[in-house]
Amino acid sequence: MNPFALPLNDTYLWRCDQPAPVDVPLETARGWLAAGVAVHAPVRGSVYGTLLNDRRALQALGDAVHQPPYKAPPQAPVLYIKPRNTLCAHGTRVVVPAGVEGLLAGAALGAVIGTTACRVREQDALACVAGYVIVNDLTVPHDSFYRPALPFRVRDHSCPMGPWIRAARLLPDPDDVTLSVYVDGIRQQQASTAGFIRPLGRLLQDITAFMTLVPGDVLLTGVPAEAPLVRAGQSVAIEIAGLGRLENHLIPESPSFTGNKP
Repeated sequence: MNPFALPLNDTYLWRCDQPAPVDVPLETARGWLAAGVAVHAPVRGSVYGTLLNDRRALQALGDAVHQPPYKAPPQAPVLYIKPRNTLCAHGTRVVVPAGVEGLLAGAALGAVIGTTACRVREQDALACVAGYVIVNDLTVPHDSFYRPALPFRVRDHSCPMGPWIRAARLLPDPDDVTLSVYVDGIRQQQASTAGFIRPLGRLLQDITAFMTLVPGDVLLTGVPAEAPLVRAGQSVAIEIAGLGRLENHLIPESPSFTGNKP
């Protein structure tokens, strides 16, 4: 049985030395991380991102939103996919591609789907969410949001998530949480999901009107405008109040690098 079809009691974490994720108290999970236990990304489903859900991000386009190729502000959620090759865990080293100044660190709240969601109503939608996870949507800097280009968004390990999933009941209002980005320990951004155009319930209603989300899928509610740039050699951390802290280190691409390991 898929574990996300069951209620989470507390904190859902996948240790690298265990064959499957476990549901444990938060203090136990924190103790494992403090002891240096390596973890996997806690889910293996499809990850769907939402662009331009932050009002400031849409406003930043200015008059360009009325010009080709956009021609008008979006009337529906603008989605993209972070495929399996992008998924990685807390503590994983992330490669900055050669010739790229750095990666934009997009703090995102990930809603982990717990029950099959198809044509759900906004007022019922949050019942489909099993829990929440911190996600760092790393992207190569680019100007256009029109038909998001794959080379900018699907680099290997460009979607760190974790360290764990927290049960949905422990984050009662996903539409009013604080997201913070730290680079080398210094806070570079603080934002809130309260500024998003579509709250999570509305997002789920609009998206499941044309596609089905299944247990283990993750929907990112949006990335705040003006994501900070993180360069090779720097560490980046995403904090979400009530969920915890996701940390990763960026390294330069080199011929001798043979793979990412936590």
